[in-house]
Amino acid sequence: MSDKDGKSTLGLGGSGRSGQVKQSFSHGRTKSVVVETKRKRVVVPKAGATQMTDAQKEKNPLTARMAGDPSKRPAGISDAEMERRLKALAAAKIREADEAVTRVAEEKAREEERERRRAEIEAKEREEREREEALRLKAEEDERRAREAEERARLKDEPKPAERPARAADARPAGSRPAAPDRASIEAAAARAEKPGVAAGPRRTDRDRRDSGGDSDAKAKAKAEDSRRTGRLSLNQALDGEGGRQRSLAAMKRKQDRARQKAMGNVRTEKQVRDVQLPETIVVSELANRMAERAADVVKSLMKMGMMVSMNQAIDADTAELVIEEFGHKAVRVSDADVEQVIDTVQDKAEDLQPRPPIITIMGHVDHGKTSLLDAIRHANVVAGEAGGITQHIGAYQVTAANGAVLTFLDTPGHAAFTSMRARGAQVTDIVVLVVAADDAVMPQTVEAINHAKAANVPMIVAINKIDKPSADPQKVRTALLQHEVVVEQMSGDVQDVEVSAKTGQGLDGLLEAIALQAEILELNANPARAAQGAVIEAQLDVGRGPVATVLVQNGTLRRGDIFVVGEQWGKVRALINDKGERVDEAGPSVPVEVLGLNGTPEAGDVLNVVETEAQAREIADYRSQAAKDKRAAAGAATTLEQLMAKAKADESVAELPVVVKADVQGSAEAIVQALEKIGNDEVRVRVLHYGVGAITESDIGLAEASQAPVIGFNVRANAPARNSANQKGVEIRYYSIIYDLVDDIKAAASGLLSAEVRENFIGYAQIREVFKVTGVGKVAGCLVTEGVARRSAGVRLLRDNVVVHEGTLKTLKRFKDEVKEVQSGQECGMAFENYDDIRQGDVIEIFEREEVERKL
Repeated sequence: MSDKDGKSTLGLGGSGRSGQVKQSFSHGRTKSVVVETKRKRVVVPKAGATQMTDAQKEKNPLTARMAGDPSKRPAGISDAEMERRLKALAAAKIREADEAVTRVAEEKAREEERERRRAEIEAKEREEREREEALRLKAEEDERRAREAEERARLKDEPKPAERPARAADARPAGSRPAAPDRASIEAAAARAEKPGVAAGPRRTDRDRRDSGGDSDAKAKAKAEDSRRTGRLSLNQALDGEGGRQRSLAAMKRKQDRARQKAMGNVRTEKQVRDVQLPETIVVSELANRMAERAADVVKSLMKMGMMVSMNQAIDADTAELVIEEFGHKAVRVSDADVEQVIDTVQDKAEDLQPRPPIITIMGHVDHGKTSLLDAIRHANVVAGEAGGITQHIGAYQVTAANGAVLTFLDTPGHAAFTSMRARGAQVTDIVVLVVAADDAVMPQTVEAINHAKAANVPMIVAINKIDKPSADPQKVRTALLQHEVVVEQMSGDVQDVEVSAKTGQGLDGLLEAIALQAEILELNANPARAAQGAVIEAQLDVGRGPVATVLVQNGTLRRGDIFVVGEQWGKVRALINDKGERVDEAGPSVPVEVLGLNGTPEAGDVLNVVETEAQAREIADYRSQAAKDKRAAAGAATTLEQLMAKAKADESVAELPVVVKADVQGSAEAIVQALEKIGNDEVRVRVLHYGVGAITESDIGLAEASQAPVIGFNVRANAPARNSANQKGVEIRYYSIIYDLVDDIKAAASGLLSAEVRENFIGYAQIREVFKVTGVGKVAGCLVTEGVARRSAGVRLLRDNVVVHEGTLKTLKRFKDEVKEVQSGQECGMAFENYDDIRQGDVIEIFEREEVERKL
């Protein structure tokens, strides 16, 4: 149906009334909804169905009439149904009465509220009128004091009575009229009349003063005037002891301040009610800061509740909510995860975007010339600084091309152990340059780099390196790439390929042109005006500088002094160092910089976000750290008792080689741990007890001693206390600078834990011809050695119908009556088995020796 305005409403046949309901949602959102309330139709049954008592009839005569008149009862209604309907009618009437009482009470409460508000408004108006009256009185008092000051100044300037000439009244002849009073005399008289306690009257003459005591009258008048003064205390008044005790200057100032406050109304500012965001737990000092209250007052309030806490302790949300309500504020519960909402994730406007340099990652197999190619572009020599001539860190550099274009390069390791580094490089890059040696073609890490680039959906440029070598075959490389769905332009594909030589510089200009063309197609833009966001390429713990993170800024501008959170760590940018080792004040999009000022070493691959305050950064870092701990605890606890027992039994059967690993940077530590975890089989494995970044410390030595593990240092050294502790406790420290050597040594050590392989060598067979019983020895077999040789120290098996019935050792081996060490083929001998007598004629004895062979992983 629809109403008169044409709006559709709910209900049938106009049986309902429309209204509005205000719905409240989270975060303060509200919504008004049009609803329709239906009137309840009360069915009044006809009377006469049931017999009612006199008391019931007297209580409800209408119901009594309905029950007593059978003609008014609907057809087909039984007595029980009629009684039920009458009861429902009575209950409805009671509810209506209760609702009426409730409505009256609500109306009364609303009236009282209106009266209270009216009284408040009247009180405010009355205060306003009083304030205006006080201001008016103050203005009049100031005007009166000004007139008094003028009068006193005029009287002071007049001559004394002895020097004053004879008055006009004395010189006037008798019978003449008195002269009219001048203007000053009239104003003085009016001023005296306005003073409280001073009657208005004619001015006293000099003769009157002389008649009433002359000088004493003048002194009394001066004292009276001084007593009326509320201004500054003069020196004469302070030194004059005749007037008794005088008011102090401080008392006069207090009186003036009170009058001034009274004139201004002395209006106290109302307390500001704040919405206090409340997480699951909060520190008392932080709670006081959010309420804008003194921390001591919050601690005092908690003590009244019986909680003896200091301002640096944490309290739960329920207790904090009670404190907030006591101080008159409103508590707003927030989830722990809400702390990360302060990180700016807004979409950038199109007009704010500006072009940024492309980020190019150099990837490929080890020793294919990635770093040498980058050196040729940078005109630097980085390979000489890397141990073993292989890259073991992610390097980030900015290069300015000949045409002035700025390019950001990331150099990734090619060794198999650095898989995570290559994956990280592909995730933050815009263009991947795949370096393939022309004399070596496609190798395992080349394929892995192709997969990383495809997974990151990043365009690829193939650089065929070492083109200057005689054995170079670029066509072979292009053909091999077809197997991995990489079709270069010369093979009618869409992937650019450039033949280059890092040694001679051939083709470098073409490579830079290809990169510039690809970057132009991508239309790379970023907003430098927003808060900075970047990715941690590498992280390390520097002895002199503390935790240092190599960050590639992806959006915004990172400035010195910015407060940021990165992973589970936070900090304030103390210094920014570019790829040339120079200190800079800011870093824009696509600029790699080293960031100093972290409170801990972050994980490589973490995202850096700039926030507004240290409290926010600390809160986010604490939440992430706690979430990581909970996740690890949940992973460890998500096992049943049976699973734990099975795991313990499996661990008993597997030999472990525990190690402690310390590396110079986070990426190298990850790569080493991943490589070591791959070493082993079902019988032996390498267990990394702990890995970290930085020098080897005493705590590392203590952990290694408790687990009887060696300490592996990769490009780091132990400090002096750690070396002394290692010498005392007998802990082995091994230093490495090339990951090949480290993995090989650990593999060899783990191989030593393998149980030796036992091999059996068959050396002879003998056949039992006769069985003898010898006293004190037992059964002795008379044998003929049919093949090989029989030795006393060898193991034997007894075969009966080619089935092994016994395996053991010989108790005796005799040739005639002499005990011998061995019997050659074709000779007869006597044999007796250790702890076994069930030998029969025709059985065959198999003679063998066991040999242990060392195994390797």
